Amino acid sequence: MARSRSPRIDKTPFEAQILDLTHDGRGVARRPAAPGESGKAVFVAGALPGERVMAEQTAKNRHFDEARTLDVLQASPDRVAPRCAHFGTCGGCVLQHLDEDKQIHAKQRVLMENLERIGHVAPGSVLAPLVDASWGYRRKGRFSVRRVDKKDKTLVGFREQDPRFVADLSECHTVIPEIGGRITALAALVDGLHARADIPQIEFIAGDATAEFSGIALVFRHLKPLGDADRAALVAFGQQHSFAIFLQPGGVDSVHPLWPEAPALAFVLPQWNVELAFRPLDFIQVNAGLNQKMIARTFELLDPQPRDRVLDLFCGLGNFTLPMARLVGEVVGVEGDAGLVARARENARRNGLANAQFHAADLTQDQRGTGWMRQGFDKLLLDPPRSGAIEVLQQLPLKQFNRIVYVSCHPGSLARDAGFLVNEQGYELKSAGVMDMFPHTAHVESIALFERRE
Repeated sequence: MARSRSPRIDKTPFEAQILDLTHDGRGVARRPAAPGESGKAVFVAGALPGERVMAEQTAKNRHFDEARTLDVLQASPDRVAPRCAHFGTCGGCVLQHLDEDKQIHAKQRVLMENLERIGHVAPGSVLAPLVDASWGYRRKGRFSVRRVDKKDKTLVGFREQDPRFVADLSECHTVIPEIGGRITALAALVDGLHARADIPQIEFIAGDATAEFSGIALVFRHLKPLGDADRAALVAFGQQHSFAIFLQPGGVDSVHPLWPEAPALAFVLPQWNVELAFRPLDFIQVNAGLNQKMIARTFELLDPQPRDRVLDLFCGLGNFTLPMARLVGEVVGVEGDAGLVARARENARRNGLANAQFHAADLTQDQRGTGWMRQGFDKLLLDPPRSGAIEVLQQLPLKQFNRIVYVSCHPGSLARDAGFLVNEQGYELKSAGVMDMFPHTAHVESIALFERRE
């Protein structure tokens, strides 16, 4: 059987007029076509609406082509100089060339377009965007690691825009400075290990600093056992920078501390007098400042009252559940990861919150026979993964909820679920807006309030 060949890519530079911006932050143009035809769409990395650029094709598809900007012939007034020297190569963020105020408005437009196109709904009002620090905000992430013999060096960084390659980073301005400014040191550390070819990734996570500890942890994934010299080098690096060092020889459950013996990781939500302890691979919100603003807005929209019983689905460690317990009669959190549920319960005990219950359940599966599903509630909070919450919404006795607040990390799934609530279940989409959890990326975090119609 003959192999199918990839479409031939024409590397001849071409001029393009940029008409729009895609949801992933690329400029939209149309290639010349026959008279009377609009031409084939081409998505151009590094280009902004209103610009005229010289571009080079990078990929060919049936319905559209992909390209990258070679030169900006006529710049948009919204274009700014990227702060990072690696912009255009690293795939970690794609909007550094767009003015920050325009970035958030572009994300707001993505949300509204999705609500209209997918959900066939529109909010009664558009919430003002939530923003916080736009640089040095990322407190959790994963660096890829690759030893490149041809370069005689080890690369540590995010994936390039071509995800087959690891970006050769010297720094990262979106990662917290304690990590983003030490990528070169991390690369030198790994390059000096005997096991340098067997470490595919390093995860980082940061809680609050204390007088004794930076609150930052690094997790080194390693495919083969580490020798004593390598372990000693990792410990020395951790001691030098006040980083906790964890090793991961296998799956998630294999993660264990190398130094110190029992590092304590936690962050505080001071407005609600809540401290959340976590483990180094747990999910926490990436942007600490924006997280606190997001919680405050969620409660403003949900309007929790002292006698309310609130259901918090996809609750994780209790990021919303535990501070909400300070405000309501009872809150029940449900989460699919049993480990997170165990730590949420422990966090409730640590904070003296007896009115917060937690249950482990796969919310994509039928839960109608469970006790928590049959309990009565006043309000519902949802913070699902990218796939959304449609499966559990279709099971819940929704008539009991007079108010629903939906926190979303994917505008398409929010739009679909909004359509279900509004067009099939008798709710009104009162308000919606975006939150800039990931500045300089095309990631759109949003929040929406639904109220049952009279």
